[in-house]
This record gives sequence, C-alpha cells and structure tokens, in this order.
Amino acid sequence: MSFTRRSALLSAGAAAASGLILPRFAIAQADSRPTVVIAVQKVSNSNTLDVLREQSNVGERSMFTSLWEGLIGRDWLGKLGPVPELATEWTRLSDSAVELKLRQGVKFHNGDEMTADDVVFSFSAARMFGDTLPTAQGKTIPLGGDVIPGRAGKELPAEVPAVGRRNWPALQRVEAVDKYTVRFINATPDVTLEGRISRYGSQIMNRRAYEEAGSWLEWARKPVLTGPYKIAEFRPDNMLRLVAHDEYWGGRPPVKEIRFVEVPEVSSRINGLLSGEYTFACDIPPDQIDSIEKNRAFEVLGGTILNHRISCFDKTLPALRDARVRRAMTHAIDRNAIVESLWAGRTVVPAGLQWDYYGDMFIKGWTVPKYDQAEARKLLKEAGYKGEPIPYRLLNNYYTNQTPTAQVLVEMWKQVGLNVQIEMKENWSQILDRNGQRGVWDWSNSAPFNDPVSSIVNQHGPNGQQQQVGAWSNDEMNRLSVELETSTDRARRKQVFARMLEICEREDPAYQVLHQNATFTAKRRDVKWKVAAAFAMDFRPGNWGV
Repeated sequence: MSFTRRSALLSAGAAAASGLILPRFAIAQADSRPTVVIAVQKVSNSNTLDVLREQSNVGERSMFTSLWEGLIGRDWLGKLGPVPELATEWTRLSDSAVELKLRQGVKFHNGDEMTADDVVFSFSAARMFGDTLPTAQGKTIPLGGDVIPGRAGKELPAEVPAVGRRNWPALQRVEAVDKYTVRFINATPDVTLEGRISRYGSQIMNRRAYEEAGSWLEWARKPVLTGPYKIAEFRPDNMLRLVAHDEYWGGRPPVKEIRFVEVPEVSSRINGLLSGEYTFACDIPPDQIDSIEKNRAFEVLGGTILNHRISCFDKTLPALRDARVRRAMTHAIDRNAIVESLWAGRTVVPAGLQWDYYGDMFIKGWTVPKYDQAEARKLLKEAGYKGEPIPYRLLNNYYTNQTPTAQVLVEMWKQVGLNVQIEMKENWSQILDRNGQRGVWDWSNSAPFNDPVSSIVNQHGPNGQQQQVGAWSNDEMNRLSVELETSTDRARRKQVFARMLEICEREDPAYQVLHQNATFTAKRRDVKWKVAAAFAMDFRPGNWGV
C-alpha cells in the first residue's frame, strides 16, 4: 500500500470532519545526557551480578551505588558512615532487634513499588541461606516469611549461603510490621546490627523478579533492583551496560548510559582514555599518574581506602604448620620499602588489620610485625625449616602492582632463607582450590562498617572464607569471634579484639598485612565528578557535570 504525505493529510482532514479522534503522536525529546565508558581491569569475578556471589573489589565498583541499594546506605562521598537509603529511619528495640521505616514510593527497575515484602524476601532462606523450603508436613524455613515452593526455590551456588551466614551468623528472622515497616530480630545480642544491615550483601531485591526467573543464574545476570541505573546488557568477561532508571527515588540520574568495559592491560586503559575511547580508566598504578597528568586535559583522582592488601596462609601445608615459619615470613617483609618503591609513598603501612574509623574500638599502639631479618632467620632455625618449597598462588595484577609486589616479597623471603615459589593462576577458583599444595595467596580485607566484626571476624573467623576453604583455624580465635559478635560490653569487646590481633598477626599468623590499599582513577579534567574513598564509583544525582 502506498502511503504519501498528501494522502495522510487528506485522511486526517476527513477524520476531523467526521468527528473521529486521532491518536496523539508524542514528539520524542532527545536525551542529552552523556554516555560514560569506564575501562576496568575486570567487571565481575563470578560472572554474575548477585551481591552475595560477587563479593569483590571489582564488583563493588560496578554494582554498588549504581545497581544495588540497602536499607541503610553509606556516605560514599564523605567518610563512609551510615546514611538513610531505602529506609528513612531506624530504631533500636533491644540488644537483638532493630526496626526500620521504609522509604515510600521507591520503584524497582520493573516498575514495582518496594514494600516490606521485598525486604523480608531479600533475607529469606530461599534467597540468602539455601535452607530447606516449607513442606506440606508443616516444616517452616527459619527466615523470611512465606516462600512459594517451585517458584522462589532455586538451587543456590555454595558461595551464596556461605556469604549469607558469614554476614548474618545469628539472624533469627526479618518480619514485616506493616507495608512500610520491617523488624530485624537476632538470636543473640549484637551491637553491630545496623552495620550488618548496611554492609555488602544486605541490599534489597525485587521478590517478583526473583520468583519469575527460571533459575538463580538467569536472575543473577539481570537482577531487578532499585538503584539509579538498570541492567541493559551483561556479557561476562567483556562488558556491563547500564541505562538510567528514570523513576529512581533519588531523582533523575545525570548519565544516560554507563558502560563498564574489561581492559586487563593498564597501558590499554590509559591509551584508550587519552584517545577519547574511555571516559574513565580505573586501577592506575602510582608510577603512571604523572605521565597522565602531563596532559592538562586529564587528571587522576583517588587515594587510600578502607581496604588492606594482605596475604593469607594455609597452615595445613607441611612447611607452614609451624607458626614460627609463618612468623618468620611476616618479619622478613620491609613494608615501607614496598610503599615507597611501588606506591611512590601514596599509601601507608597500617596498624594491623584495623582502621581509624573503628573509633573507640581502634587498638592504639598496635603495629604490624617489625621488619627484622635476624628474627626471621632465628625463627626458621628454631622451627627446623630446611628450605621446603612454599607455593605462592598469584593472579596477574588483579590488584594494582600485584605482580611486582609478589616478586619483591619472594626476594625478601629468599634473603632470610625462605623458598617461596610463585604459581600464576587464572582465576580465584584456582587460587582457593584445595587440590594440590596451597601455601600463600594474595587477598584484601575491607571494613564494610566501623567495627572489627566486619573485617577480622567476617574473613578470618569461624564463618570466614579462610576457614571455609580449610586453610587456617584457631580455637581461641573462634571463641573470641563469637564473643565479639554477641557481647554488649564495649570495654570487653575492645580487649577481645586486641587479643584476636595478637593471635592472627603474631602468635599463629592467619595473614600478613602488607599495606593499606589505594585506588586511583583517571578521567578527563572537564568532567566534574567526585571520587569515593572506596572502589565504588558514584554516578547518582548530584555527582556529575561538565
């Protein structure tokens, strides 16, 4: 059929004369908001976007602030303290209960309104803990209200309930008081409940989208959330494309589209930035900052963050069973030399596995083991160490300066008589694999909220990953972990934490702190954007301009 402008006008005129109502044709408004392209070392370690599966530095960068949100948020552009997010206020009801008022009118990416039902489900057994679903015989799940068998019940990867139990070791239930009020009830006293609600893994998801997904993986690659951006495309090991969620409760997002693109090589990230291919280039090594900023069109932002670079021990390795060998390794490291030579003094050697923002819980006067080669040699002699090989599993610069740091460490250990051998691995599964000999591996430890429960217990306690993979355990440390989690006596809690540092860093080393982590991001100078003191990149309303 031929359809010309003249025939259309004649048809319109005839319709008007006959009293018919024609449909209105909206004139599309051009979206002038920018598209941002971010070159990252990696988009996701797990090749999913589930916050309980993607517990990583790279996941924090692409998923937090943009996609996932919690009831209590973090002041990303400030001091990272707690702020209202999907909850507007919260009240302590007792040592083991907190009640929160939900923000009304919050829309998920599928248009659903967030209610208490979604919050309860986000902490349900079916979603977070992988426990048995209800049956006709009356069996009930321990958390999260009702679950519809066959719809919500999905087979979870082992890491999801492991992280869920690590984050919430004694959560009894989350209940809906009314449509916009929820109550968290713990089985034990816990002074950190508000911190746990704000931490990674406690963000809120849309119940309907989860139930309607065919499998956990199908959902995990495109979760329906509340953040200012929603998932348009996710290609594992390649890219993540987000588009603006214009019904965002916090206002219209300032960016139309965000693309996180995997560019493993630092030089390629930098070259792409300078050529205009990328808006941002992440994980810039300190020795590249000056060369980038010689071009006045670009600048590098960043600094230290609430994360420490550490290496972990597997004390089941025969060569590391004797704590004196591990202690020797900690004394053989000249941490200041690493900070000065590889980081150009842009980070620091911290006071062990703790941060100033712990406030009253910070152990003043505590230090990392001193650099003392003589002490290291003495300990090795006492342990009867005779040069047995110690494998050092390593990824290729997953962390900034990871490979050169490992090479420096191996040389420092060699100088005191330790035979440490680097084994390059392709992914974290190979790093943590129990098959074969596992001696030392690189890691980092964050403080998601301002209490040592969030770091030393979360990663090295009885539910922590190091113990879950069977690499290290200490009975006293485990007892103290429970006490730190359940005691309401602040003075006693501080004593307990001090003792835990003694065990984990001096007596029976679980890990060795190398330096505080720092992250640097390069961008065009004309882009008005503030960097967070974290891996997360914030593109919410108010943090963008050109």
